[in-house]
Amino acid sequence: MRIGLLCVGRLSKKSRPLCDHYVSLLRPYANIDIREIDGAPPSEGVEQAVIREGAAILRRIRPGALVVALDRTGREFHSVEFSLFLAEQKLHGVSDFQFILGGAFGLDARVLAAANLVWSLSLLTFPHQLARVIVLEQLYRAIRIERGEPYHY
Repeated sequence: MRIGLLCVGRLSKKSRPLCDHYVSLLRPYANIDIREIDGAPPSEGVEQAVIREGAAILRRIRPGALVVALDRTGREFHSVEFSLFLAEQKLHGVSDFQFILGGAFGLDARVLAAANLVWSLSLLTFPHQLARVIVLEQLYRAIRIERGEPYHY
């Protein structure tokens, strides 16, 4: 299984250890690849920033990957549902997943249209650094649920 995260923005030094923790927990189950794209400066205007970030994201979508874009308008799952979703995709031959996390202004409509699934973590709004941690944690939880392994270690 290959899991890619394509993220607008960089992690702070304070957020990196928590992300690294979940990446290390995921490594026995999947090949993890995290790519960061610089966020466009807000001085060029929100619309232009979203368009520029969207173009950078679209250039980096892996052909053949199942693309999951994170957006507040997306589908919400509880953890077992998310695990079942991933397991069903794998049963249909999908082994490459790419998750896209936008910047402060969200994702370009072209990115949402290119996604196989638009996923909402919550009705709440999270900073992109925390959203990245939540995505990694939920991926780890989903894999453990699918395998029938205890989550709390």
